[in-house]
Amino acid sequence: MMLRGLWKLTWIEIKVFMREPLGAFGTIGIPVLIFVALGRVANLKFGGIMPAANGLPRGDLPVLVALLIAISAVLSLVTIISIYREGGILKRLRATPLRPQTILSAHVIVKLLLTAATLALMFLAGKRYFPPGAGIPWLSFTIALLISTWSILSIGFLIASIVPTARFAQPIGAVILYPMFALSGLFVRVEYLPPVLRAVAHLLPLTYAVRLLEGIWNGDGWMAHMGDVAALTALFLIFTAISAKVFRWE
Repeated sequence: MMLRGLWKLTWIEIKVFMREPLGAFGTIGIPVLIFVALGRVANLKFGGIMPAANGLPRGDLPVLVALLIAISAVLSLVTIISIYREGGILKRLRATPLRPQTILSAHVIVKLLLTAATLALMFLAGKRYFPPGAGIPWLSFTIALLISTWSILSIGFLIASIVPTARFAQPIGAVILYPMFALSGLFVRVEYLPPVLRAVAHLLPLTYAVRLLEGIWNGDGWMAHMGDVAALTALFLIFTAISAKVFRWE
């Protein structure tokens, strides 16, 4: 019964999401367009297919866009939860036989499915930059992104728990999330940061997501990044536990 309710609610949430063309384009289309635009710039710079060497063209670009997909999913989650709370939808849902965990799990599943769909479109759009013979672990990278998004979504629940109204949901979420890019190790390695910022970086899922995504993209085995997976799982549990304590249904 619980699983049936979960999948039915998940399907409803997908249909509601797709009824808003601008929201769907922002979540799915914009990361793909950014990837294509940056890919074209890098392609022009190197005069052909991106080189296999590590660096921005081959490694950091997909990781950057993958993180944009994850952040987009989180901002969408924060906005939807805020709208549902402000409109009394959460209160009505909680009065149904569905458990609160089921309601929140449906939102997580929707975001993970949209993340996978966006990444698939990104791969299709990037075929000219990363040909089939390039030896890129697409499947492992997709799994790594889903794990990363799953963990980063826990920050979204925490933000959604404290955002007062839907009007301020995305601005507050953006102010909190996007500065994390500077500490994630994507642009400046964590070990080069000052001690205080380094300590903060180790409390953020983005730090471990970058390390996991970069490693998998560059061909590392999963055993080399089990620590990152464990950290992402632990942070998910911690942020979820905190948000469960402060979450407001109305």
